[in-house]
Amino acid sequence: MSKPLEDRAKGCLVGAAVGDALGGPAEGWTPEDLVERYGGRIQGIVPPFYENWRDARPIAPYHKGDGNVTDDTLMTHALVRVYTKVRDHIDAYSIAEHLVPELIGSKVWIPELEAEALPLQRIFLAEKWIVARLHYGHVDPREAGVGNIVNCGAAMYMAPVGVVNAGNPDAAYAEAIEVAGPHQSSYGREAAAVFAAGVASAFRPDSTVDSVVADCMRLAKDGTRSAIAAVCEVASKYDDWEAAIPALRDAVEPFDTVGPEYRKPGLGARRPSRLHSIEELPIALGMLVVSRGDTRSTVLGGVNYGRDCDSIASMGGAISGALNGLTDVPLEWRERVAEASRLDLEAPAVALAEVAREIFERDVRRRREHEDAFRVLLAGRA
Repeated sequence: MSKPLEDRAKGCLVGAAVGDALGGPAEGWTPEDLVERYGGRIQGIVPPFYENWRDARPIAPYHKGDGNVTDDTLMTHALVRVYTKVRDHIDAYSIAEHLVPELIGSKVWIPELEAEALPLQRIFLAEKWIVARLHYGHVDPREAGVGNIVNCGAAMYMAPVGVVNAGNPDAAYAEAIEVAGPHQSSYGREAAAVFAAGVASAFRPDSTVDSVVADCMRLAKDGTRSAIAAVCEVASKYDDWEAAIPALRDAVEPFDTVGPEYRKPGLGARRPSRLHSIEELPIALGMLVVSRGDTRSTVLGGVNYGRDCDSIASMGGAISGALNGLTDVPLEWRERVAEASRLDLEAPAVALAEVAREIFERDVRRRREHEDAFRVLLAGRA
């Protein structure tokens, strides 16, 4: 029996938050660094990489670890709030009219800051770009993403677009391309759309890992499509995420512009290209393939991959959670992340599922109106 919409929505958004929280302390490090720091592969929630996390990196004095979610989840929940206000499909102008005020005008609990603050005070510079371009620069929302670094910043919070287009990956792709426009260009925008499509595909009653990857491949363009194909082909030969880590890195490396040292990208990194791809989405899909859709393994594979692993694990957790429902997200992780982050991880999913129902009903009415109009046109031609 297929899981209902609300359960899959919970699995998706909770799976994303859990992956984000587990990956937070591992972000930016190599798999070898993580093994040395934690005495082996990470198997669950761990403390910060630096014990003196407040002072270790002055540019980012965040409490990463101990079950705290990062900016991936903060942005995802902010986008959910946009949908609950608009209660319909959204576009680039919705980002200017609704998401920007969320980022600069509404305080929320920020676990990594251990305080209530504006999301703007936590998000990365590539996400602050949205505010700078739209609020201060008054740039056309559809063009505002041009000029930003090309990274996974838009992709990391596009799961809600997949949820409101549940079962319709083509519609999710098209909406995410529009929604990501104020934030990203090139393969960063493309990854956001393909990720949303993968989430929407996972909601289909008969969906499988293979069908999700097939939908992503069908819709993906240029380097993003090539990177997904290369990584998933290699992933299909493994059934153990630990063994797959170096092979998946080798597979994605030709398409990744950041380079071998994640914290020291080269001069050509993160620039627009038709040949390249962000690293995070192909690896998330690769770990999904290796783990046969199991959420625990998909998340742990993403976390232990290192590099931008909070986003990798979050994307993988979102898709596997949508495939399998909430119970596939380990209970101990759900409870500890919710408690540590002081967040109700399920409430945003419940609200978004209700909005998705309203949008679907409105889409049906609009489609029928179009069908009726077109039948009249056909009759007139005859």
